[in-house]
Amino acid sequence: GRLVPIYVHNPHLDALKDDILYHFSLGTGSHNLPAMFGDVKFVCVGGSPWRMKSFTEFIAAELAMEDPKSEYPNICAGTDRYAMYKVGPVLSVSHGMGIPSIAIMLHELIKLLHHAHCTDVTIIRIGTSGGIGLEPGTVVVTKQSVDATFQPKFEQVILGKTVVRSTDLDQSLAQELLQCSKRLNQFETVIGNTMCTLDFYEGQARLDGAFCSYTEADKQEYLLKAKEAEVCNIEMESSVFAAMCKLSGLRAAVVCVTLLDRLKGDQLSSSHEVLNNYQLRPQKLVGSYIKHNLCLPTICINIKT
Repeated sequence: GRLVPIYVHNPHLDALKDDILYHFSLGTGSHNLPAMFGDVKFVCVGGSPWRMKSFTEFIAAELAMEDPKSEYPNICAGTDRYAMYKVGPVLSVSHGMGIPSIAIMLHELIKLLHHAHCTDVTIIRIGTSGGIGLEPGTVVVTKQSVDATFQPKFEQVILGKTVVRSTDLDQSLAQELLQCSKRLNQFETVIGNTMCTLDFYEGQARLDGAFCSYTEADKQEYLLKAKEAEVCNIEMESSVFAAMCKLSGLRAAVVCVTLLDRLKGDQLSSSHEVLNNYQLRPQKLVGSYIKHNLCLPTICINIKT
């Protein structure tokens, strides 16, 4: 098919002699981005730097591309804002917590993929979330990201004016991930809406923050309204992720495991071991999806490291 490029909608970029990707400690003048990243087909992003490193080790084993020394250097070693790892056509990047942190990362990631002349890139956020009425450990593939009033939109103030962007995600990719999970058959996976909030405590109707001005009954009423709006889980990055990927033409999905059922509590009281096991589930699903798509039975792409 047609090679789909990465779109940057910014005429000012052409006038830049060097584009410095400051928060990655990379740049067009200092690094040969096409040589470093030109073969990237899959990008996986997640909040925690060590989770993205462990994902890289996991995907290397899945694709049988382990480095004998098994050392995957952090490509962004010049900064501690984000961490980045690469194995073959798979790039893993951390994004920190919340909309501002992932948005800054995505601006520079989209420019990086553009400067590297990447085509046909699929990007997937693998993360954790709070579930609504789901068994803890359930994996949710996002149908639509909605805001705290259950509207499928991302709002940002630009030059003092509110700009509203769509949070549509690639529905065929979501279905492919669901089918992939059925093949794996290791844990429950559902497709549903994901509510993206600006806060972990009051913004998610928790009763255990430093401040709380509402009752348990208020909390339950709000979360049940969310459930009526087909919200399956709550996290803090999906809206801007969906909006920016749509603008740049990246095929995108959000795959988050639920660590608890918010209708039953607020605190993450499960054992470290159980939570760790849950966090591996999105990695397993996305790892299996990537493996299936790089090595289809008919044609196995020659994977360059």
